[in-house]
Amino acid sequence: MPDVTIVVATRDRAPELRRSLGHHTAPVIVVDNASGDGTAAVAEAAGATVLRLPSNRGAAARNAGAQLADTRYIAFADDDSWWAPGSLERAARILDAHPGTALLAAKVLVGEEERVDPVSERMARSELGRPEGLPGPAVLGFLACSVVMRRDAFLDAGGFSDVLHFGGEEELLALDLAAAGWGLAYAPELAVHHHPSGTGRDPAARRRRQARNRVLTAWLRRPLPAVARTAASALASREGRAGLADAARALPALARARRPVPPAVEAARTRLAGY
Repeated sequence: MPDVTIVVATRDRAPELRRSLGHHTAPVIVVDNASGDGTAAVAEAAGATVLRLPSNRGAAARNAGAQLADTRYIAFADDDSWWAPGSLERAARILDAHPGTALLAAKVLVGEEERVDPVSERMARSELGRPEGLPGPAVLGFLACSVVMRRDAFLDAGGFSDVLHFGGEEELLALDLAAAGWGLAYAPELAVHHHPSGTGRDPAARRRRQARNRVLTAWLRRPLPAVARTAASALASREGRAGLADAARALPALARARRPVPPAVEAARTRLAGY
């Protein structure tokens, strides 16, 4: 068994968990964001350790799972995804061999047809290249359902933000890990199966949250010209404008949380996004 614990944060997704949990080959901690259905019972029946939260913390629920884990490494999965056999063992060996790397992003295979996710394709041709000491192309972002990372590095960086909740929450953590001097790499030899369910999902609401979180992440970690460019880009769509308004309402409470990343990290971020 690899020195890895899988952490799944979920809410009201019992059918998805019923399908996915049987595929996992490492210990699983399911963090239940105050579900109102049988999510917790399904997870317990599948043999997972279940942590029930009294309220919905969104992506930050993963932090509680990571704190409960007692392995050196943690892997995240969604309630509709699972790690391919052998990938976690391979990830532990890679991290053992690369002590300066905190995070490995796996290749994501979508649906029954196992189509490679476009995010994985972009990571494979990362503009950041492959710096010495990294086991793969350097990245400055990831899909939360497809990463293995050092538990201590994750907790030291503060984990996922309670403010961002869900929707593009990964960028802030990636920036914080890079600012702390850690390497983040794409490792295509690792694979995750993702079978997204449309049940209970509102695409327009998700785009609005993502726009909000892009603006808030820029405010928290990037120089002011980048904040302005990010805000301007949100004006191109209805959901973006709504997300920008949501971000503006949240900004006063975040004034003291602003901590721009080092110039080298900002240069890498600009190189990846072009703004």
